[in-house]
Amino acid sequence: MKITGIVLALAALIAVGLFLRSAHADTKAPEVGTAAPDFTLNSQEGKPVSLHDFKGKWVVLYFYPKDFTSGCTVEAHNFQRDLAQYEKLNAVIVGVSVQDADSHQKFCTKEGLSFKLLADTDHKVSETYDSIMNIAVMKLSARHTFLVDPNGVVRKVYIDVKPDVHSTEVLADLGQIQQTSK
Repeated sequence: MKITGIVLALAALIAVGLFLRSAHADTKAPEVGTAAPDFTLNSQEGKPVSLHDFKGKWVVLYFYPKDFTSGCTVEAHNFQRDLAQYEKLNAVIVGVSVQDADSHQKFCTKEGLSFKLLADTDHKVSETYDSIMNIAVMKLSARHTFLVDPNGVVRKVYIDVKPDVHSTEVLADLGQIQQTSK
């Protein structure tokens, strides 16, 4: 009886491990030093926004799973909290997830967000940035961030993002990268 229980427990652990592995996005994201793939998506205002619209500025391009979830809300609040510091460094914040523009509008209104959230409803941009998770029959954007310089080149990639400290981490890296590239 005990052996059966142990075997079942091991099988359950293996199944959970395989599920978690399949839920995470691959790691074939655009690499540091390569051009950030351009795209055009609708913002929370329903207007098209392209990555090339921000030429001449640093872009914190962050992918997140879903509006109104705890981790995504914390991450967005922290980017909003630090927005003035990003602006001083000539940087903009751009969030991308698979929800539609209406969901993003409601999220921005409820949470007081003033930066762009883009609707990747067909998952193409998330897939291009290798920032997509397949969870059962649903696709969500993976929590990844790309720091793109004013010339459109990826300068830093974040794959293991911790929402509560991420903005602080990106802000520090942005300042450091700007200092070393002078």
